[in-house]
Amino acid sequence: MDQEPDDDGMPIAELLDERRHLLDVAYWMLGRSQDADGVVADAYRCWYGLSNDHRARLTDPRAWLVRTVGGICLDRLAPTGRARPGPDGATPPRDLEGEVSQALLQALDALSPAERAAFVLNDVFRMAPGTVADIVGQTERECGELAARARHSLRTRWARPTTRQQHDRVVRAVHEACAAENPALLTALLAPDATVFFDGGGKVRTLTRPVHGAPRVTRSLLTLLAGHPHTTLRCQSVNSRTGIVVRYGDEVAGVISLDVAGDHVIQIWAVLNPDKLRRWNRADTRES
Repeated sequence: MDQEPDDDGMPIAELLDERRHLLDVAYWMLGRSQDADGVVADAYRCWYGLSNDHRARLTDPRAWLVRTVGGICLDRLAPTGRARPGPDGATPPRDLEGEVSQALLQALDALSPAERAAFVLNDVFRMAPGTVADIVGQTERECGELAARARHSLRTRWARPTTRQQHDRVVRAVHEACAAENPALLTALLAPDATVFFDGGGKVRTLTRPVHGAPRVTRSLLTLLAGHPHTTLRCQSVNSRTGIVVRYGDEVAGVISLDVAGDHVIQIWAVLNPDKLRRWNRADTRES
């Protein structure tokens, strides 16, 4: 029979400290205080969903809760499960108030889910490599590489801030290079270590891993956008910034977001998941 464990509970200070720590982890990973609170609530629901015997066998409940929070956040950050919202301006958890700038959170939001998780867990919370690997679902070496890429991306962004006008100009130049199928021009617009992520949501047959390096990004992007009489590319507002919308006939078949630092593109997100494109196909909002 499942018996209640024979213990005396925990001091309220430890209970509050644990909850604040979980909120901090979730907030850094997601960038939204409301989402962080929901993630922590879900983690505690998972905790109480365990049998009493299972909970009693856990030697470090707090570590289990951190891993659970990390896993839930990764699910929400995954391309198939989020629309990459930016920070909403809500008050962050008390321990982080005044410590995490909105600019930093926006920079973190431009990282891939795995890069963001590896960086936050490794560099911000100094978790053991094995714990980070367990949460991210990759090897310790791969997580180290992810964190290193995240650091490089963040340093690049701080070193080369981009105005809205610069972003618009670079994206329109990328649009012209893709429409003309000009690999030399496109490569020149990309940072040497540029990355492209393809989100097919398991609903279309596309690349499942990120592509790194300007030459490979150029090839993969031009292959995706290869000229066809019924394929058109247009610059439109995507998440409040200039992006590229791809139509096949009258149907929106892809939405491309670009992250720009200085005069070069550092990351590209190509959303091809039909489920995420439904709202685009419901509204005929074309811009030149």
